[in-house]
Amino acid sequence: MRQWLLGLFVLCSALGAQAAEAPLLAYGARIAGDDARTRVVIDFDKKPVFFVHYVANPTRVIVDLPETSFGLKPEDLAARGLFTEIRYGAMGAGSARVVLTAKKPVEITVADVKADEEGRGFRLVLDAERVTDERFSGLLEEQKWTGAVTATKTGRVVEPPAAGEFVIAVDAGHGGIDTGAIGSETKMEEKSVTLAFAGELVETLNKETGVKAFLTREKDEFLSLPERVQIARQHGANLFISVHADTLRQRDIRGATIYTISDKASDHLAANLAERENLSDEIAGITLKSEPAEVADILIDLTRRETQAFSVNLARSVVSSFEGQINLINNPHRHAGFRVLQAPDVPSILLELGFLSNKQDEKLLVDPVWRKKVAGLLAGAVRNYRGGSVANGG
Repeated sequence: MRQWLLGLFVLCSALGAQAAEAPLLAYGARIAGDDARTRVVIDFDKKPVFFVHYVANPTRVIVDLPETSFGLKPEDLAARGLFTEIRYGAMGAGSARVVLTAKKPVEITVADVKADEEGRGFRLVLDAERVTDERFSGLLEEQKWTGAVTATKTGRVVEPPAAGEFVIAVDAGHGGIDTGAIGSETKMEEKSVTLAFAGELVETLNKETGVKAFLTREKDEFLSLPERVQIARQHGANLFISVHADTLRQRDIRGATIYTISDKASDHLAANLAERENLSDEIAGITLKSEPAEVADILIDLTRRETQAFSVNLARSVVSSFEGQINLINNPHRHAGFRVLQAPDVPSILLELGFLSNKQDEKLLVDPVWRKKVAGLLAGAVRNYRGGSVANGG
């Protein structure tokens, strides 16, 4: 009997520990207010531990939380009052974030957790008030917060690639708090579209002899743009393919586009897209910092130039493989200053599969049969690229 009770105690302790590690559930929310004061309330199943920070340009209130599952309807936290946009989602292993973008400087005057009167859980109450520029500057100076996000993958041990192995990093754009574009008809989020296709592409590529493909993110999680590049380099990637599906105001524009990096954009469309994609970190509430100046080393410059040449060759191979098989935008190979393509030693492309703002494209983007076809064409393009790069000593 004593042994049985001991076993029961151990089992209960294990279940308790598991429950303690279970993510919070945000199951409801509401927002009310005007241009002077706004209240945000979020309902949780358990008492949340939270931290509030501020970010400027634009003014944002950042609420950091433990790992949280957001079971909210889009209308639950539709921006109003002082706030023009509200985003929420995962930020990495064990963490989540709510980002409230404000029209003008604000201060959180009340940040409190209260037990629900009906005993269903707890609610986080945030009261925001309009403040002067001087007051907001003071709030920024007072806080000890760098905006850093703990890397979820870059710290892991990575086995070096096998001799002769061709390693390909497939990067599913967006993720976690950064949803990306939203489908005009299906309301499908870009982060889900890119992850579904990236998984299909990795599976297809790994059927190629001598190829090892992997995902930079394997689930709905946020990775900063530098993290994505770092993950590729840590794995010794020979190629980096970033997958996206954006939206445009011109809903009649459709088709795939292949982008490579360049200091000068090829056109306004490429420039605007790069500007939006480069804001992914800022959307998640990370303070952007100036990158340190590169060491003036002629070897680094030569490496970068050679890498860009290989990236262009890959882009041309993809265009050639897609032509006559899937819809392509006019002038399908374009270039701009994408931060996610900045690795100086890894040939990289950004593949815009199509536009979620176009009904025909959106229908294809959520079609598993179409995704499989495109993944096969892309694998063929990589195969042709490998043959050419090996012949040229790459």
